Amino acid sequence: MNAAVLPRVQILFDGSELTIEQINAIAHGQAEIKLSRNKSFIARINKGVEFLDKLWQQEKVIYGVTTGYGDSCTVNISSDLVHELPRHLYTFHGCGLGELFTLEQSRAIVAARLASLARGSSGVRYKLLQQLTCLLQLDVIPVIPQEGSVGASGDLTPLSYIAAVLAGERKVWHRGEQRSTAEVFSELDIEPLQFRPKEGLAIMNGTAAMTGLACLAFDRAEYLCQLSARITALMSVALQGNAYHFDTALFAVKAHPGQNQIARWIHNDLNAGEAPRQSSRLQDRYSLRCAPHVIGVAQDSLPWLRQFIETELNSANDNPIIDGENEQVLHGGHFYGGHIAFAMDSLKNAVANLADLLDRQIAQLADTKFNHGLPANLCGMETERKALNHGFKAVQIGASAWTAEALKQTMPASVFSRSTECHNQDKVSMGTIAARDCIRVLQLTEQVAAAALMMAWQGVQLRLRAGTVDNKNLSSQLCMTLQQVAEKFSLLQEDRALEHDLRYFVKLIQQRHWRLYDDS
Repeated sequence: MNAAVLPRVQILFDGSELTIEQINAIAHGQAEIKLSRNKSFIARINKGVEFLDKLWQQEKVIYGVTTGYGDSCTVNISSDLVHELPRHLYTFHGCGLGELFTLEQSRAIVAARLASLARGSSGVRYKLLQQLTCLLQLDVIPVIPQEGSVGASGDLTPLSYIAAVLAGERKVWHRGEQRSTAEVFSELDIEPLQFRPKEGLAIMNGTAAMTGLACLAFDRAEYLCQLSARITALMSVALQGNAYHFDTALFAVKAHPGQNQIARWIHNDLNAGEAPRQSSRLQDRYSLRCAPHVIGVAQDSLPWLRQFIETELNSANDNPIIDGENEQVLHGGHFYGGHIAFAMDSLKNAVANLADLLDRQIAQLADTKFNHGLPANLCGMETERKALNHGFKAVQIGASAWTAEALKQTMPASVFSRSTECHNQDKVSMGTIAARDCIRVLQLTEQVAAAALMMAWQGVQLRLRAGTVDNKNLSSQLCMTLQQVAEKFSLLQEDRALEHDLRYFVKLIQQRHWRLYDDS
């Protein structure tokens, strides 16, 4: 379904646990966001600040409040300068480079930071939570460069852009444009925040950038598993494959639940339980026969990926932790993004394998040596002009290129830890780089899926035209997808440039346009 017509969901930030789906609803502008006004919640949030104020004014040493940051923690800050320290933190971290995070990604990052701070263990005021909530409600979203985080000591540089915006500095997205924060705040009557001790550190010293991206990545991967199953069913019809490769009795003896779900979806799509299509081939090539095993790896990973991502999302992940109830300052390393790094490194691997699977199916479909009677490159022209036309030849090459790039991105980022900041940060997670890599792999795989969907549809249309497939024998699910594609794409006969169609199909995939499986 197109994201533009989804109903808006109500999301309350009150320190209770949030889901991946809720963060994604915020990212896509489909949520009404509220901050709890419950008195006990407000009191719990403010209690940490009250404790900190009392502590530092007693001249106690508190990291990041009365000391410098990182390796500079041995440098003491005099009490008359404590209030200036947060501004220096976000200022000197204003060195992000590279492409900008998209508006959707930036919303997810802000929402992930608000979720963590609302847990009440970071020593920030309720007023700061109100300011973050206001940004989301008014869709005034920080402009954040992608590069500059090693994912331990948190996403310091990316999150410095949130801190700076809260204070009225740098740039924001507003109504589709990048504008000066100061100008937008003035127009909307938003008062820039003056940070209290620890508040700048609390915003920046966490895993919100990688976690926000991980929420978006999970959603896209989940849908790609379903779409890959539907495309495989269409490919099986186009290639006159053996539907018994997806039989429930066969998969009962290898009981990975996600793998079996994929096999069941394809099996049902092919009407294999009711009116099975016969095939003269005992065994199809692996890209058809083993599709449930390939897609199943990603599908079976989703539960533990959800656990990793949602646990991180619903954690206090900065340093130090402020326990206002028991009046303790707890120094540790919760900013370390190892779980998200591992999740994203794993997910990008599983997703790249989907691209590789679909690319191999595309290659079969385009090649007369393997496509069992279909025209070369699925050319739909039947007249004397057939010799002029090349069908999906270049699309097959493109899909191979996109797949190769996706596979190249699967080197795990998490093993490339670098010692930074005078060897204080001597073991870091690289979680944000892993998440960015995963987003890129998802994009490339969605491009391959767009090509595969077009080509599988064309292959089935050519079978129907030739009479080697009867529309009456196709399942209602496949007929639905064939009709949906037909509404967006016409049979490729005379050569035409397909860039626009491919980009449009990628957009539709990212919007979950294609209706797939009810039990997903």
